[in-house]
Amino acid sequence: MLKQVQKGFTLIELMIVVAIIGILAAIAIPAYQDYTIRAQVTEGATLADGVKVAMQDYYAQHGTWPAALLGNDAAGGMNFTGAVTGQYVTAVATTGVGDITATFGNRANAKITPNALTIYAALSTNQDIVWICGKQALPGTAVSAGGTAAMTTVTDKYLPRNCQP
Repeated sequence: MLKQVQKGFTLIELMIVVAIIGILAAIAIPAYQDYTIRAQVTEGATLADGVKVAMQDYYAQHGTWPAALLGNDAAGGMNFTGAVTGQYVTAVATTGVGDITATFGNRANAKITPNALTIYAALSTNQDIVWICGKQALPGTAVSAGGTAAMTTVTDKYLPRNCQP
């Protein structure tokens, strides 16, 4: 009698492997999508960082918040030479109350387009500027704010950790 040696995998074994890979992919794809959206929102926070410095300088010189990024100092502007945009951010703007708003568009995911991330300023009891990102609460040491958490329209789960409530 000749003994047969089995070689390879059976159809059932291959189907089990394919099913396991399918389950893993079904879990990983939504998690990865949330991760990439959060990275896109982070671009808005990064672009706002550059505006923060200019706003702090303007506030230190004038005692008021600038009304716009563009325009000269006398007109309430911060002397930016052009619009602040990014790969996922269509515009970064301020309204003159101590807020910086990054609006998403361009190549941003549809789940955050045309939502906005707002970073706003508050003043502490000794008049230091405290920046509040997204939907964070006003810190206890702050006495006045240049905006509100309601100005941010991006869903909480897509906000960077330091901007979540």
